[in-house]
Order: sequence, then C-alpha cells, then structure tokens
Amino acid sequence: MLQPTDTRRASHEVCDAQDDARLMSRVALEDIAAFETIYRAYYPRLTRFLRRMLRHGALVDEVLDDTMMIAWRKAHTWDGSSRLSTWLFAIAYRQALKALRRSVPTAELVDEPAVSPDTEPDAQMQRWQLHEQLGAALATLSVEHRAVMELTYYQGYSCREIAEITGCPVATVKTRMFYARRKLKSLLLTQRGEQAL
Repeated sequence: MLQPTDTRRASHEVCDAQDDARLMSRVALEDIAAFETIYRAYYPRLTRFLRRMLRHGALVDEVLDDTMMIAWRKAHTWDGSSRLSTWLFAIAYRQALKALRRSVPTAELVDEPAVSPDTEPDAQMQRWQLHEQLGAALATLSVEHRAVMELTYYQGYSCREIAEITGCPVATVKTRMFYARRKLKSLLLTQRGEQAL
C-alpha cells in the first residue's frame, strides 16, 4: 500500500517524466532552450557520476561534452520506455568506457569533502580522512565496479536500471555490487587496522 509520501513521490516522478518527455520532444526538434534545460538539470548528477567513474578531471569534461552532444543528436531516438536519466547515464557510461580505453587516467581524487565552516576541527579532520579512505578504496575498484557503486549509492538507481545503463543482466549488476562491497569492506578494515598500529 502506498503511503502519503510514496504517493507524493510517485506523482512527482510522473510530473518529472512528463516534463522530460515534453522537453525531449522539443530537443528532437532542435529547440536549444529545451536542451539547455535538460543540460542544467542533469549536469550535476552526470558530472558526479563521471568523476567517480573516471577519476580524472580532464576526462570528465570531455566525456560529459560527448554525452550531451550525443543526447542532442539522438534526442529523437529516446522513446520514453525508460527514464530520461537512465538513457543519459547509459550514454555517459558508454562514453566513459570509450575514454578509458583511449587513455590511462591517473587515480586522483577530484571531489573535496563538504565541510561547513562551523564544524569542529577534529570532526573536519575525521570527515576528510574518511573521504580520503573511501576515495582511495573506490579508486582500486575496476571501472565496472565503481560505476555500479556510484549508480547505486550516489545516484539512487535500482539494479534493473543499472543493468539497462550498463548493458548487462541484472544478475551481473548484483554480482558486481557484491564483489565491490566485499572489496571496499576489506580495504577499509585494513586501512583502519593500519591506522590503529
């Protein structure tokens, strides 16, 4: 049974889907204003996803540009059978894989932890250390495992949606998630053990 918050969320998603469909039909007709609206709406999420997947700042901008260029050119192919965000993330995923095949990026952290000015210095240091540890652990994962973790925990996609984005079976997504979690847990426990020494 749907709870009131579920009903509101479902109606909000329907409105967003309707807005996306209207905007994409305009983009398919080469309406630049509609494309700018789509671009602004999805830029932050796509950028965060690509940063975590690619781990190289210069590649992020290049892949994001490629992704949005394809979305502009292929807008007429989006049929609404999936969410627009799923379609865009699938394009970004494929473009990121292509970029990784073309070059070998260095593993650099591009996200800085968000710290408010009124946070205690010790709390800031702990958050920064945790961010660094998690970033280092994520960087050791394969690109496929990083993508699954990012799409699940930072973007909120379901296994079915991730399967659609990555072009693999749901069972493969679940397997990648299992192994990624296991490796992250092991790495983080090892790092904490080394710090305790």
